Amino acid sequence: MNIAMLGSGFIGRFYADSLQGYRSKDKIVTIYSRREESSKKFAKDYNVAFSTTNMEEAINRPEVEVVCISLPNNLHEDAVMLCCKHKKAVITTKPLGRNAAEAKRMLEAVEKAGIFNGYLEDLVYTPKFLKAFESVRSGALGRVLWAKSRETHPGPHSDWFWDLEQAGGGCILDLGCHCVEITRSYIGKDIRPVEVMCWADTQVKPIDAEDHAIGLVKYENGSIGQFEVSWTFRGGLDLRDEVMGTEGTIWINSFLRTGFEMFTTGKGADYVAEKAESNTGWLFPVGDELNELGYNHMFMDMFNAMEKGTQPKETFYDGYVVNAVLDAAYKSAKTKQWEPVKLDIWRGRTGVEKDSHLQEYDKDHYLVKEEVTHYGAKKVILKNKKTGKISEQVLS
Repeated sequence: MNIAMLGSGFIGRFYADSLQGYRSKDKIVTIYSRREESSKKFAKDYNVAFSTTNMEEAINRPEVEVVCISLPNNLHEDAVMLCCKHKKAVITTKPLGRNAAEAKRMLEAVEKAGIFNGYLEDLVYTPKFLKAFESVRSGALGRVLWAKSRETHPGPHSDWFWDLEQAGGGCILDLGCHCVEITRSYIGKDIRPVEVMCWADTQVKPIDAEDHAIGLVKYENGSIGQFEVSWTFRGGLDLRDEVMGTEGTIWINSFLRTGFEMFTTGKGADYVAEKAESNTGWLFPVGDELNELGYNHMFMDMFNAMEKGTQPKETFYDGYVVNAVLDAAYKSAKTKQWEPVKLDIWRGRTGVEKDSHLQEYDKDHYLVKEEVTHYGAKKVILKNKKTGKISEQVLS
């Protein structure tokens, strides 16, 4: 694929490292940056033939097959509309929009234009997520009751993230978009998110947006998604997921304490990993950062789908749903109440009822719990179907 990269900063460079190194048949042919010196440096570093500070010029070059957006949030919509105008396939970094209204306009525009669209949510492409997701979908955990995702670190790497107008929000929008899509994937993307309860505050940073938040997302089938996000966490980038089902549990630690630990005095030290706060003392390097963060699998999915004429796993529609959930989170943080998720466009199942939690034991009882005690006896705790009385029986 011949790619036009929009944005030459931290994320654009992460993308470029993966794009030009994994499939060995994709190449960035043009780079757009708002600053000429940045576009020229990117072009030199990645051997890109054409650089420009004119976004439309970068998009409309005849050799460009797909446009990759790695720009500040407030520029996503303008870039997407230019892709629609020139009928160019488009893939964009998260979040899709600063809010659901922006995301909806972009979704409707790309679908009206009939162009390929992909939502670059890398954390649902990590090797650990893909393996966990496979286990969940195979039924190894039974019915998913609760899924939790945590992303915390000391704060973003570029100035625009800290500006409320450009970014559209703080850590809820920046990190919550990851967490919502992760938990939504485990619960089932065809299950409608119905309401959100969220706490948020600005605890440390001198900014107008929130730097710490915790939220609960209730789904139509009774499952709960939970996100924990912060720009105030000290100790690097902390990515953790938990999934609890009726038949099992998954814990994932994706970045810190993954089995690779190193101590150094700092002599000869350099880059360790994204958001690492120190290069001395005990460190937690990441062996293959592009792979561990999901970039390689993500772009492979995008381009394979493009070549086959199919949809990728993550589209603008997914980005729109995530934005709608986060809109409800922001409203809840203000009202201190559960707030509904407003989805003008919903393509999943409707009228899904909460699954029954009643497990038959015999004709008169439901099973509450069974266990083997520390002294070797097998015991069951039961509930009488008629009277509701709780009792226990020792079986051996």
